[in-house]
Amino acid sequence: MSSGGVAGTVADPKLIFGVALKANACSVILVHNHPSDNLKPSNADKMLTEKIKQGGKLLDISVLDHLIISPEGYYSFADEGLI
Repeated sequence: MSSGGVAGTVADPKLIFGVALKANACSVILVHNHPSDNLKPSNADKMLTEKIKQGGKLLDISVLDHLIISPEGYYSFADEGLI
């Protein structure tokens, strides 16, 4: 849904849910990469996850997980109890 530079990007919830609604999705899993290989979620990552979770509740679309990936591994918001 978003393509950015090395320092960041903008993920628009309207675009994310637009695709989910067109696909008649019951749930979504968010995934993005950290080119820095730092798997720790930023405050912006946490805020976006919460915003998407709240939007999903209104639309009856569950957010199952939000993954941050890098060549070093991954970070799962669900595994850390943040979903």
